[in-house]
Order: sequence, then structure tokens, then C-alpha cells
Amino acid sequence: MAVDTLHSLHFAGQLSNSEANADYRLPGALNLNDLLNKLMSFRRSKMQRLPLLESEVNLLCTLARELFLDEPMLLNVPAPIRVVGDIHGQFYDLLKILDQCGYPPQTRYLFLGDYVDRGKNSVETITLLLALRVKFPKHIYLLRGNHESQSVNRVYGFFDECKRRYTVKLWKTFVDCYNCMPVAAIISHRIFCCHGGLSPQLKELSNIESIARPTEVPETGLLCDLLWSDPDRYGFGWTSSDRGVSYLYGRDVLEKFLQKNDFDLVCRAHQVVEDGYEFFAKRQLVTVFSAPNYCGLYDNAGASMGVDKDLVISFDIQRGDIRRIVVRNESVSPIS
Repeated sequence: MAVDTLHSLHFAGQLSNSEANADYRLPGALNLNDLLNKLMSFRRSKMQRLPLLESEVNLLCTLARELFLDEPMLLNVPAPIRVVGDIHGQFYDLLKILDQCGYPPQTRYLFLGDYVDRGKNSVETITLLLALRVKFPKHIYLLRGNHESQSVNRVYGFFDECKRRYTVKLWKTFVDCYNCMPVAAIISHRIFCCHGGLSPQLKELSNIESIARPTEVPETGLLCDLLWSDPDRYGFGWTSSDRGVSYLYGRDVLEKFLQKNDFDLVCRAHQVVEDGYEFFAKRQLVTVFSAPNYCGLYDNAGASMGVDKDLVISFDIQRGDIRRIVVRNESVSPIS
């Protein structure tokens, strides 16, 4: 599906007449329609980098930051919804997900973080998602990943991309923005979502709500674990992670967390998995990774997870070249 304008994106068609006719010119003369059209036109351009104005990206970050601070650290979002894992600057693959699954407000989205670093177009990726978040605040939600951290993306590419294309000041503006992002979400009271996983300091869900913002990700503690921890397929309890940060958690930890909070499923990202998604502990946890052929080094698929109104889940799969989409709907009940 060729997508070049807001009209062909069905943005206008999904809005009321007054909304469709509005130019979304926000304070500071930022026109979201113009910015989104510019981002959408990038796919048919021969440029490797889209020349976004630093002033408009700066203002967008400021608006998104205010929006993040107005919402809780632990979101409650309704189904139906589509959940997307790591993107890592793979802008064209992000567009393919939106093409395949629908653009907001036609489709509601929850992104699990890691929008930047390693890929070629981190600026375009995070800018598109922030623009959609500001324009459709009830139809797209962005959680923080471990790469939405000054200490991490200072090293893994995003800082260098901002410095090369713009200024260090713009990078710092992005840092200020994602220091305010929420870190977890609950879908229809039954599916717990975050980027990494559980924490030994997560005694009550209110612990998440109590995390103060803005904040950098610390080296230890609850916020660190929510963004960095991983499930342990073979172990039990809490053990040190091979990453050198946070923990591995066993099936017993997961089952206790689900039972205590009356959840059916934990959905997280953070790890490359061959098919784009992978279950753990008899389908009580699923990892979703949405960047196919990650870094050009892994022969992995990318996937996004659909959750329908009855909380039945399915997966859309993307393999190899972004022009080839392989869709496999594998419906399972979170309760099974």
C-alpha cells in the first residue's frame, strides 16, 4: 500500500469533520499534519536522511514531554490494541507495521520501547512516534525502553546521529522527553506490559506509580529492572543477568506475580527472538520483537501482537526484505 499523505493514511477519514479540517497547528507554530506528511514522504525519497527542522523536532519533544507527565507511570489501556516491540531506528520496518496493521486512530497501539540506537534512522523513528502520540493521544501509547536512556544511547548510536545531523542540544531535548515516559501498561486489567520484565522490588503495582519523573534510568532498582530484566527459561527465583545489569527471573517468580495481580499474561520486548515473538512458561509470558533482520546481522523475523476485544491474541509477522510481508495469525487465549 503506497502511503504518502495524511489523506491516504486515513488520518482525516477517521476523524470528525472538525478534526479533519483542522491543521493541527500547535503552540509554537508546529503543524503536525505537515510534519507527518514529511515523514510519510520519506519512503519515496532518494535521501538517506530526512531533513527535519531542528526547531520543529525540539517543539515536538517539548509537547510530548508535557503529555507524558500528564499520564501515570503505569498506564491502563483498553483492548483492542496492537503491541509493538523494539524498533531500534528501523524506520521503514515501522512504516510496514503501520501499513499492515493500520494507522491511528483506525488502530490503537502500545509500543514497548527501544525506538532508537543501532538502526539508520533513529531520528525519523522517534519523531514519527512522538508526532502520532501528540496527535492521537488516545490511540497510541509509548513506553520507555532501556535505550531511552542517556547513558545507553550516548554509546549505541543515537547521540552520534543527533550530533552528526543536528546538535548535541537536540539530543539533550530528546533525553528530557524520554526521561518522562511511562514504563508499564495494563491492557484491559489482564495483560501486564513493560519493556524488560519483573523486579524483586515490585511488591505492589503502586510501586510503579510512585516512581518520580523526570528521571534517568538508575543502575539498580525497580525502574532499572522494568527496563532491563529477562525471563530465565531454565532457572528459578532471581539470578544475576549476563547483561551485567538487573536480573533473570524464573517461572516461579512469573507465576506468583500473575496470581497476585490477577493477570493472564506478561508481554515484554527487549530480546531478539527468531520468529519475532516467543512464549515462555506455558504461554504466561510473551516476548515481542519488531525489528526484522536486526542490525543486518540476525536472520530474525519481526512481529507485532494484536489483542482483540475478547483478549485473544494474534501475531503479524514480517520477515526479510521490508517489501515482503508474511502474516501469520496464531490466535491463542492468554488464559490457556
